[in-house]
Amino acid sequence: MDRIKSIFAPSKASEEEYEPLTPDSESIEGSTVTYDDDAPFSWIEYSIFALVGVAMLWAWNMFLAAAPYFQRRFQSDERILQTFQSAIISVSTITNLAAMLILTNIQSSANYPRRINSALLLNVVVFAILTLSTSHFLDVSAPTYLAFLLLMVACTAWAAGLMQNGAFSFAASFGRPEYTQAIMAGQGVAGILPPLAQMVSFLAVAPPASPGAEGGAPEVPQEARTAAFIYFLTAVGISAIAAAAFAPLVRRHNRLVEQRMVDQLAESVTSIEEAERAARRFVSLPTLFWKLHWVAAAVFLCFLTSMFFPVFTSKILSVRGGSKDAGRLFEPGAFIPLAFFFWNLGDLCGRVSTMLPFSLRHRPVALFGISIGKFLFLPLYLLCNIRGEGAVVESDLFYLLAVQFPFGLVNGWLGSSGMMAAGEWVGDAEREAAGGFMGLCLVAGLTVGSLLSFGASGI
Repeated sequence: MDRIKSIFAPSKASEEEYEPLTPDSESIEGSTVTYDDDAPFSWIEYSIFALVGVAMLWAWNMFLAAAPYFQRRFQSDERILQTFQSAIISVSTITNLAAMLILTNIQSSANYPRRINSALLLNVVVFAILTLSTSHFLDVSAPTYLAFLLLMVACTAWAAGLMQNGAFSFAASFGRPEYTQAIMAGQGVAGILPPLAQMVSFLAVAPPASPGAEGGAPEVPQEARTAAFIYFLTAVGISAIAAAAFAPLVRRHNRLVEQRMVDQLAESVTSIEEAERAARRFVSLPTLFWKLHWVAAAVFLCFLTSMFFPVFTSKILSVRGGSKDAGRLFEPGAFIPLAFFFWNLGDLCGRVSTMLPFSLRHRPVALFGISIGKFLFLPLYLLCNIRGEGAVVESDLFYLLAVQFPFGLVNGWLGSSGMMAAGEWVGDAEREAAGGFMGLCLVAGLTVGSLLSFGASGI
């Protein structure tokens, strides 16, 4: 039995491989650098990391929540209308993966705070342009607008890659797994606010007028443009606020670096950045995968399956949408964001629940098994009202509470648990590299899932 258990047990850092000069130190170029595994926890720092997590995925969730608006912009081209959601997802995840592959292999000279700040600035510029696009160039053709949209998606995906690599590595350097969880929780918050804002905006504006003149190009209703303007403009504000809040966290990090290294390396370094680079150990991707294969695979599969939910969610309508007594909440402009909200609410609850004492972070094989079981949620979407053609289970509550919410709940809990577990299976000097590697696995799962989601786009 012990032999069987040993097969599934991941290999922790061996004493020979990580033999410190003292129990809490690491040998670096002839000097001794101390790593404090009991670094004090700060709710202020936790909140800032959560805000960084919000900014990290705000752009992604904006593009998903804006599905009703984009449907209006693409309604003149049926082919684009049916595939734009998968196109957005694929361009985003492929660009994101390319960024993560490049950045993960640049470890020794990496400046993680600079990567985060650059990403926030890029998001401000992109969403300012998108905000203007809701009131200008409304008469461009569907293919032209799709090309513009995909360019904006690619820019925000590159920014997301900078933030994911920078934030997870930066958080790992603090030695507190709670800060990684804070980023994941912030991403969950970024999931629930955009669809909520879009839904409220739709309900607050008067019903749209009938489409444009017969034979002419359909006109984008004012309520859809207003909703898009609000949540694109909100994205500008979120990125700006996150950049301002991140500045004191960098100063706090610099003080930690000073305390840990400068005094001991005073003769060999001249700056905080140089001290950080001296303490950093380059770790190859194969080495990281060997140590983190179970949790890496769990995170990969977790986010692969999550890429199917946006495709189904943008196509499933309320079973009450066609009735005369149904309110505007059951119209696609409000119901689709409501469905996104329920999935992301479950996702947020799952991410926050990892703060509870019960955890499977020390059981990576169990996390991997749960990631495989997550595929069982996908057939449930076929029981719902896809394209308004009828549902096997004619209940909006079934769709929202038995499909969307629990799917998101498992996704949030599993993804956060896997990301938090990574730091427990590597040495102190490898934590930053491990954080970037797990971010790479996350993005790889999103990329493969987005490509596979094209198969579901025709359903």
